[in-house]
Amino acid sequence: MSTTLRADDVSVSFEGLKALTNVALAIAPGHVTGLIGPNGAGKTTLVNVLTGFQSPTTGRVLMDEGDITGRPAHVIRRLGIARTFQSGRLFSDLTVVDNLEVTAVALGLKRRAAFRLASDMLDWMGIGHLADRIAGALPYTDERRVAIGRALMMEPRFLLLDEPAAGMSHDEAMDLARLIRRIVDEMTCGVLLIEHNIGLVLEICDTIHVLDSGEIIEVGDSALIRSSERVRHAYMGTQGDVAQAVEEAIL
Repeated sequence: MSTTLRADDVSVSFEGLKALTNVALAIAPGHVTGLIGPNGAGKTTLVNVLTGFQSPTTGRVLMDEGDITGRPAHVIRRLGIARTFQSGRLFSDLTVVDNLEVTAVALGLKRRAAFRLASDMLDWMGIGHLADRIAGALPYTDERRVAIGRALMMEPRFLLLDEPAAGMSHDEAMDLARLIRRIVDEMTCGVLLIEHNIGLVLEICDTIHVLDSGEIIEVGDSALIRSSERVRHAYMGTQGDVAQAVEEAIL
């Protein structure tokens, strides 16, 4: 049986309010899985469950068909499940290369090997020129790239990207799309892409899940998502600019 990371019938409640209801989602190596939905749909909550930052109220998280539900986040990372955060969360007082090096050390490498691996990763991503920059002084889009590089240390089996294109121009988002494709093709990593940039998701994802009010309302390829009235309806009640972006992307 092929390796997958799966949410199996996952529900999350906060003081009686259901954030997720019976969500099923699978991430496979060598594929980009998209997760989209209006603000407040539960996307980040699902990522938190998959990466050990939130325990589900009911349901399970499975990897290689083994139950990893509720394991601490640092244990999940050592199993090969990495993520980025909407806020970046870099160590702002450290250099870029130190940010990556710290991750490798935490995952078991000696400092010299960790530094070498961090430098190689920055070069592989095409951002080696940022190595000695202080992370807290980076422009927002460079911060996003560095966060991805940090998550890629030790070549995880699964990479969960939470709004990586936020604040990026169209050209920068297309550069990001090419990077994600390289990650999938060269590392055979399974990627979950959580994005409000619907055009990017439709461009790059093999399978797309649409979450609305904590429930999966549609699953399919870009053609199915483009034609889905359920998807269009889910977004029409959101802010006008978001709804317009969805309308333009799916037409």
